[in-house]
Order: sequence, then structure tokens, then C-alpha cells
Amino acid sequence: MTSSSLSRAQVHVAFTAFAALFSIVGLALYGLPYFYDFMVRDFGWTRAQVTSGNAYSKLIVGPLFGFLAGWLVDRFGPRRLMLAGIAMAGVALIGLGFISSLAGFYLFYLFNALGYVCGGPLPNQVLLSRWFDRARGKAMGFAYLGIGVGGAAVPPLALFLITYLGWQQALQVLGVLIIACAMPLAWFVRDKPHPAPGTPAPNPAPSFAPVLRAWPFYLLLVASMCSIGAVGGTMQNLKLYLSLDLEYSQLEITPLLSLVLVGSLIGRVLMGWLADRWVRKYVMLLIYSIVACAIPLLFFAESYVLLYVFALVFGIGLGGDYMIIPLMAADLFGVAVLGRVMGIVLTADGAAEALAPMAVAAIRDRTGSYAQGFLVLIVLAAVGAAAVALLPRGRGKGVKE
Repeated sequence: MTSSSLSRAQVHVAFTAFAALFSIVGLALYGLPYFYDFMVRDFGWTRAQVTSGNAYSKLIVGPLFGFLAGWLVDRFGPRRLMLAGIAMAGVALIGLGFISSLAGFYLFYLFNALGYVCGGPLPNQVLLSRWFDRARGKAMGFAYLGIGVGGAAVPPLALFLITYLGWQQALQVLGVLIIACAMPLAWFVRDKPHPAPGTPAPNPAPSFAPVLRAWPFYLLLVASMCSIGAVGGTMQNLKLYLSLDLEYSQLEITPLLSLVLVGSLIGRVLMGWLADRWVRKYVMLLIYSIVACAIPLLFFAESYVLLYVFALVFGIGLGGDYMIIPLMAADLFGVAVLGRVMGIVLTADGAAEALAPMAVAAIRDRTGSYAQGFLVLIVLAAVGAAAVALLPRGRGKGVKE
């Protein structure tokens, strides 16, 4: 393969990952909380119930399929898993647009979780790591822009669709959009580059046992769980807090939610650029510290100015949060076992991302205030940053020792 054809292939890979993350994470994961307050008002569900779909589905799907998905990616490549995930994520939103019962809500949220595991960060991280080496941070940053673009697009797009079609029909349209955006590019992507002539056959997949015996693996696990839990708990409850507690209008909330995801675009570009130049441990510590410092601003959310400051700062941290984990994992353990490492890490992160929002919502239902729940999220974010500080510096090519 010539360098020019490899360059075209890399562009295709980067845009495939962008489209998949745009759809499965941006539209589905960050889009669904936009509809929670409508479910509370129309169906009479509690805050804990509308956040429990995300929680229960990830707690079921993650332990059952997370490591299996990582093994399948390492063994068979990411493409086929991505195609299945895209289809399931689209079906999930279409189905959620038809239901009116909690049973149906849980069923289609289960499909949403399966779509996230099979077509979301895990296969895309492995795909990008196989195709990019020295520019891996920039490639990962570009692909993860899809999350920010998708998440930023959802509030105004959803508001437009809700105005003319109703909120359930808006969900159905978003489900169709997921499949239309991501499926064509993923259909034609290759799992990895063709080996150059004379390249020796690849070695069998290395044993995973040394990873499980390495203490940095567990530090990475704790760090990512805590920070992802803090981010998920904030994002899943943010619109409920602004709409039902502070009684901001839909027109006031929509630009704030979009600003969070616009901030995430800045964060992904900036942190991806830094990850190719700095020691990635320090980039990760910077990201986790930003998250920990942003959440306290929610205590001043009655000030619209400070709410905008929160949205931008938190968005920057959000942008780097998910992206930095596979880069750090590749530095610590190598690309050959990355699918299995991230299968476990993303399973654990999914559990944290599931439990934190439901716990915060349950605290709000019990106490009548989000104050204690926000304190829990701040502590989680601080523990995550402390765990990162204890990690070794890593050995990846993007690291400048």
C-alpha cells in the first residue's frame, strides 16, 4: 500500500470513528437526557425512574458483554461489532419513541446499552489505535469531536423536532438519523492496515494475565470509574435540575446544554493535541482536575452567568475525559491487549456511569434538593484525580520522557 492510499484509508477510518461516536454517544447517550423532563411530566415517572433506564441497562449489559466485546474486537476486529452496535442504538431510540410504560422503557434502554458497548468507544478506540501511531492523540481527538458535535446538535435539533412533531416522534427521527449517519462509513471500513511486503506474520495475542497482575491497571480502573461517574451523574441530571428545580424554560436550557458540548469540542481538540506532546498522565490529571473544579459551580446555577461558565469549563473537561483513557491504557499496556483492557475498563466505567446518575436522582427525590448529590459527584471527581496522580508516566510514543 502506498503512503497516499494509506493516508486516504486513515481519513476514512477517522471519519468512520467520528460518525459512530457522533451517533451512538453524541445523539443517543447525550441526547436521551434531553427528553427526561418530558417523561416525568407526561408519564408521571420520578427522576430516579427516568435515570434508572441508563443505570439498569448498563449494569446488565456491561458485566455480561463488556469483556466479551473486548475479546471479540481483539480476535475478529472492530468492524462487525460496530455495525451491530449502530443498528441497535438506532433501534433503541426508535423504540423509545413508541413506548409509554416502564417495561418498554427498560427494554429499549437495554438495546441502547448494547449499542454503546458494541459500536461506541470500545471498537473505535481499537480501530484508531491500529491505524494511527505517532498521531494517535490527534486522531483520537478528531474522532471524539463526533461526540461533542452530536451532543451539541441534539438540543436545538430536538427542540425543533419536538415543536413540530412532538417529543416521541423526535426520538424516532433521531434513531433513524443514527443509522443513516454511521452505518454507510462503517460498512466499508477495514479493521487494520494491510501489512507491508516482507512484514513478518503477527504474533499470537499476548496473555492478558500480566495486565491483571499490574497495579497501574487497578489505579486506571478506579480513576476512570470515579471521573466517568462524576461526569455521567452531572450530565444525566443537568436538564432535570435546570428544568424542574430551577424552572428555566426550554429556550433557556437549550443553549446551555449545547455550550457544554461545544466546550467538549474545545476539550477534545486541546487535549488530543496535548496528548501527543505531553506526558499523558499529566494530561489526564489536568482533565480530571477540570471536571472536579467545574461541578461546584452548579451550586450557583441560579446565576445565569455562572451557569454559562460552568457549561464551558465542564464541557472542556468532558471533552477530554473519555478520550484520554484509551491513550493512557495503550501507553501502559500496549495496543495488542487494548481491546481486552478497554473491555474491562469500559464495563467498570459503564457501571459507574449507570449508578451515579440514579444515586444523585434518588437523593434529590428523597431530600428535595440536589445539594447532597452534587457533593457526591465532587468527591468522586476528586478521588479520580488522586488516582491518576499515582499512575506511572507510561511508555507510549506520544510521551515525552
